[in-house]
Amino acid sequence: MKWSIRGLFPYFFPLIFVVALFFALRMGSLPPADFTFSNGTEPQTVDPAKSTGAPEGRIIDAIFEGLYRKMPDPNDPNDMIPMPAMAKSHEVSDDLKTYTFHMREGAKWTNGEPVTAHDWDFSWMRFLHPESRTQYAYQLWYIKNAQRYTTGDVHEGDRVEVELADRKDRAQMYPRGTVISGILRKIDTYPEGATKSEDAGHGEEVSSFKVFTVDCVPEKDGQPQWDGEKTERVFYQSGIPKSYLSKHPKAEEAMHVLLHFSEVGIKVPDKMTLVIELESPTPYFLELASFYPMHAVNRTCIETYGYPDWTKPENIVTNGPYQIQERRIRDRIRLKKNPTYWNADEVKLETIDALAVQSNTTQLNMYMSGQMEWATDIPNSVLDELKEIDAEKKKEPGRENERDDLLIAPMLSTYFYRVNTTRPPLDNPKVRQALNLAINKQEIVDFVTRGGQIPAGSLVPPGITGYEGPPTESYDPERARKLLEEALGGKKMRPIQILYNTSEGHKQIAEVIQQQWKRNLHIDVQLRNVEWGVYLTTVREMDYDVARAGWIGDYPDPNTFLDMFVTGGENNETGWSNKKYDSLIDSARSEADPETRFNMLRDAEEVLVDEMPILPIYFYVSINMVRPYVKNFYPNLQDLHPLHILEIDQQQREKIREWEGLE
Repeated sequence: MKWSIRGLFPYFFPLIFVVALFFALRMGSLPPADFTFSNGTEPQTVDPAKSTGAPEGRIIDAIFEGLYRKMPDPNDPNDMIPMPAMAKSHEVSDDLKTYTFHMREGAKWTNGEPVTAHDWDFSWMRFLHPESRTQYAYQLWYIKNAQRYTTGDVHEGDRVEVELADRKDRAQMYPRGTVISGILRKIDTYPEGATKSEDAGHGEEVSSFKVFTVDCVPEKDGQPQWDGEKTERVFYQSGIPKSYLSKHPKAEEAMHVLLHFSEVGIKVPDKMTLVIELESPTPYFLELASFYPMHAVNRTCIETYGYPDWTKPENIVTNGPYQIQERRIRDRIRLKKNPTYWNADEVKLETIDALAVQSNTTQLNMYMSGQMEWATDIPNSVLDELKEIDAEKKKEPGRENERDDLLIAPMLSTYFYRVNTTRPPLDNPKVRQALNLAINKQEIVDFVTRGGQIPAGSLVPPGITGYEGPPTESYDPERARKLLEEALGGKKMRPIQILYNTSEGHKQIAEVIQQQWKRNLHIDVQLRNVEWGVYLTTVREMDYDVARAGWIGDYPDPNTFLDMFVTGGENNETGWSNKKYDSLIDSARSEADPETRFNMLRDAEEVLVDEMPILPIYFYVSINMVRPYVKNFYPNLQDLHPLHILEIDQQQREKIREWEGLE
C-alpha cells in the first residue's frame, strides 16, 4: 500500500512530521499501547450519570459495566444486542412490568469490594436525584415513581424523605445530610395562593416556596417504621425568604423533600437480586439497562472523594474490563486491562490509547502514518480516494481477501440543527419552516459529507422495523421565501448565528447552510465555533440561535429520538413545548400494542415536523478507518464497538505494516 499513501501525500505531507513529533513528545515515557484510536474531542467526564456524548461513552463502556452490555449478536455480528454482564440473567413478569436481575457471583470493584444489587440501588438513586441534574434522567422514568422522585412531585399523604441541610460540604451531594422518613401531612405554599403552575419544576427557577409538615417515623436497621410512633416536624425549603417563616418559628431547613425512595420501583430483596418495577411495559428496557449512563458507580469511592475528584485516575474505582492508567488532558487516556474483571481471560488487549484528536485531517494523517489503528472521523474530501485505495490494494499478491480499511455502514443517527424557539423571530413556526425549506440537503450529502448519507426531512432515521415516519417537504426556496415574508410581515430577518463545536465537517456544513440561507432568504448568518465543553454548556444554557446537533439512537426504537423533545426534557434544549406532542409521547409509553404505539409516535413526529423546533439535515452513515488486522470490529446501526472484544492479528499486522512501509 506504499503507493496509496504516496497518493494522499499532497493532502497531508506537511502535517506528518509535525504531528508525529508532537505526539511523540506528549507520550513521554509511556510505551506504545497495544491498540490506539482517536476518540475525537476531549471527554468532558467519565462519570456515567453526567455523560452525554460518544467520546465519553467509549471510555465509560470500557471502564464500567452495566447489568447488561451491548454486544455483537452471535448469529449476526453486525447487530448489537443486550447480553448478560454484571447481571448473569434476568426474568420478566407475565405483565412485562417487572424485571428481576440476578447478579454475577465473584464480580468485584477495583478496590476489592463485591459488585452487588445495592450498587444499582445507590447509583440509580444518585442518577435520579434532582440535584444530579442528569440529562438522561428521563430514561429511567419508565421505573415506577422515578419521575416523581426526580421532579420532587410530592402530595399530602405521601411517604417522603427529608434531607436536612447539615451536610459537611453543601457543594457535594454525597455524603448526604441527615435523611428523615415520614408521612407528608401538609404543604403550605408561599406566596399564599400560589398555584401549582407557579411551582418550580426540575431545572426551572423557583418562583414559589414551600413549608412541609411531616409526621416523622423512627428507623430500625436503616428502615423506616411506618407504623411506629410519629413525631410532627416542620421543614422549610432552602432559600425561602425569612418573612415567610413567621408562621413557622420551629421550622427546620431542608435541602430536599422528596418522595421516599422506597416508593420508587427499585428493590433489593438480597444483595444478589435486583427487582425493577416499571410504570408500564417497556420493550426496550433491557437496552436501557445496557446503556452507559445507567452503569453503576462505587459508593465508597464517591463518598470518599466527592465529585469530580472521584473520577481522577488515582481515585476512580471501576468494574469494567479496563482501568484508567493515565490521563493527559488534550492528549490521551491510557487504558490498561483490569485483572479483577470477571471475564478478564477474554480481554485480549493489555493497553489501549484513546487519543483526543478533533481534526479529522490529523486523524487520517496519523492513521496513514501508522500511529493509530482506528480513526473515527475522516475528511469527506478524500472518501473517494480511500475507496479506490481499498479496491487497488486487493490487486496486490496475498491481499486478495484482506478486509477494507474504510468501513461505511448505515447508522441509526440523525444530524440536525436545534433552533432556540424562545428567541424572536425563531419563536414563529413559519420562520423555522422557512429555514428548513431553504436548506438544500441533497447538495450537502452530495458535495460535503459524500459518504452515502441520506437527506433528512424528519428526525427518526430509517432502519427501525415496523416504523415509517410522516411525509415531509423537500427543498423549496420559493415557498421558504413566502413563509418568511408571511411570518415577518415583509420586514427583514435579523442576523442569526449558527453555533457548532470544533470539527472540519461541522464547519463545512455550516458554511454551506450559511450560503444557502443568504442566497434563498437574504439572511445574514454568522458562524460561531467553540470547543466541545463550551458547546455543551452554551446549548444547555440556550445561549444560541441555531446549534448543530447529532443523535445516535440509544436503542432501536423511534422513542429514543422523539422523547427528547417533550416539554422541559433535559435533552430538548430548544425551549419548544407542545401539549399534543407531550400527550402522544406519554400515551405511547403505556401502550402495549406495538402497532398502535408506533402510530402514536408517528403522529408525534408529525407534530415535530410541522412545528420545526429542529431542522433535520441528514441521516448518518458510520465512517471508520480500521486496520484489517484488527479483529471483531463490526459495523452496526449504533456504531458501537466494545473495546474489550477487539484483538490484533500480530502476523497479519506485521505483513500489512511491511507492505505499507510502516516498519
